[in-house]
Amino acid sequence: MITNADDEIGKLLTNAKTIAVVGLSDSPLRPSHGVSAYMQSQGYRIIPVNPAIRGALGEKAVGSLAEIKEKIDIVDVFRRSEFVPEVVEEAIRLKVPAIWMQEGVVHEAAAEKARKAGIVVVMDRCILKEHRARFA
Repeated sequence: MITNADDEIGKLLTNAKTIAVVGLSDSPLRPSHGVSAYMQSQGYRIIPVNPAIRGALGEKAVGSLAEIKEKIDIVDVFRRSEFVPEVVEEAIRLKVPAIWMQEGVVHEAAAEKARKAGIVVVMDRCILKEHRARFA
């Protein structure tokens, strides 16, 4: 059964081109790497956002969202929930249209703040699983 939220996810994934992945690891053993590699294989441009690495998946890493010069369609968050508010603040400043918090990443107050700023929020869901469920 597809709910309105699911329809919104389908629309979001259809229209998005560029995904900034906050907390993307350069280790192929990490979930962030595998999920991002899948999304990249599906035609999305992946921008690693992680000050601790030089790059991942053939893309140069940036230290923060503010360093990205191109349009970001989705900010995909692979950080612990306590780090979500700072990511949301940066996304609001940059007028990013959507924030995606991966499975296990939940921060209701930050999500509400993002929604009030007009940002689409997907929380506690895997972008790979949601993409596969609709397009694979």
